Amino acid sequence: MEPNVAAAKEALSHLEIETSDSAIRANSRDFFWYSPVLKDRLDHVTADFVVRPKSEAEVIEILKTCYAHDCPVTTRGAGTGNYGQAMPLAGGCVMHLRHLDKVKEIHAGRVITEPGVLLKDLDAACKEHSGQEIRMFSSTWATATIGGFIAGGSGGVGSCTWGSLRDLGNIIRLRVVTMEEEPRVLEFRGEELARVSHAYGTNGIITEIEMPLAPAYDWTEMFVAFDEFTSAMAFAEELANHDGILIKLANVFEAPIAHAYFQRVKPHVEAGTHLVGLMVAPHSLDGFLTFLGRRPEATVIYRSDDNDWARGPGPVFEYGWNHTTLRALKVDPSITYLQVRYGFPNHRDLVERMRTEFSPEVLQHLEVLKEGGKVIFAGLSLVKFTTEDRLDEIIRIHEEAGAMIFNPHRYTLEEGGRQTVDDRQLAFKREADPKGLLNPGKMIAWDDPDWSYQSMYAYPKLQAAE
Repeated sequence: MEPNVAAAKEALSHLEIETSDSAIRANSRDFFWYSPVLKDRLDHVTADFVVRPKSEAEVIEILKTCYAHDCPVTTRGAGTGNYGQAMPLAGGCVMHLRHLDKVKEIHAGRVITEPGVLLKDLDAACKEHSGQEIRMFSSTWATATIGGFIAGGSGGVGSCTWGSLRDLGNIIRLRVVTMEEEPRVLEFRGEELARVSHAYGTNGIITEIEMPLAPAYDWTEMFVAFDEFTSAMAFAEELANHDGILIKLANVFEAPIAHAYFQRVKPHVEAGTHLVGLMVAPHSLDGFLTFLGRRPEATVIYRSDDNDWARGPGPVFEYGWNHTTLRALKVDPSITYLQVRYGFPNHRDLVERMRTEFSPEVLQHLEVLKEGGKVIFAGLSLVKFTTEDRLDEIIRIHEEAGAMIFNPHRYTLEEGGRQTVDDRQLAFKREADPKGLLNPGKMIAWDDPDWSYQSMYAYPKLQAAE
């Protein structure tokens, strides 16, 4: 099977095709450079051409044409993912879904939308129409698309109340186009959603999404300071366990993260200040302030509804999730990160063990997350990168202690997840992408079913650096 990329491009020339070399390169990249390992492996990767469909019918035409010419297709939204999910490892076509940006229907408790809508625009439309908002979003809310969030994300702001994206009820329906000789349009609900959610577009292209909504609030955003890390961690967890206090964000930053990397916060904290970021619903403020009054170790240093800072910090959620890493990288380019699951009921003990083992080489940044109704911590730890071997050693020590790593220094689904094959996604790829042309190189189970995960997978068809 030899790709005829030129023929595919020519056959699609009546659509919106990007011809500028610099624009093609820009549209071939995501935020893979958060990882020095991925930057070393993927920095040269580029597509042969970029096409921007304006309808589902054009998506079908692109997939049918590229199938006929054996041309790989990598789909993308805003490119804010951090795992190299949207990198066209084998070249070919990047299909950019920016024009599929219509919010189709808004109802009580749900919205139907195309995948290219920015999260912030989806939120605005829902709020204007019916006073509702999406339950959760990534910290890249202002720039990321809902389709990219579904295909590449796992949770975010709102997960402290609603859990992860793949938890039951957090996605209602997905409409998906297959890449076959005659592409099919399928709709998935319930158990079938796991076939394509968080699958990096390896086995189908999402063209319509139905998501649940919640009432919209003018959230009160706060920073709360602590002298002791354990107090900050306990505060965030205990607050999340108060079901009557509605929150949309609770995160914990070990010192000196706030002082070293949060430039607008720095004048208001010391190097030894541990910080908690919060979003609290206005009707829950009385309950929150009562809870706060029982915690003399906690000091509120910022409230969005009562701000006396000369220069405000901006949205507090833009300090959490992977915006923490981004802010640190701007100050110290040697910083990278890990994604860690600290599961119930040993989550606090595990965090303390890793903090004792690694701080300050690894600084704890925790996001409160609900899993099966229990509060756990998602760690997006800041790591002072020295060598790849040392990074692998840090990961190994975490795993041996019982802290699960979702490795952001790998570009495949399995290595960035639980290091196991998702049989549902593999089976659907066999059905929906028989030539393996969708986002090639991202699903090890398709390329090498016997892979042992003892070392980093290297896609054999990865473009060679010039």
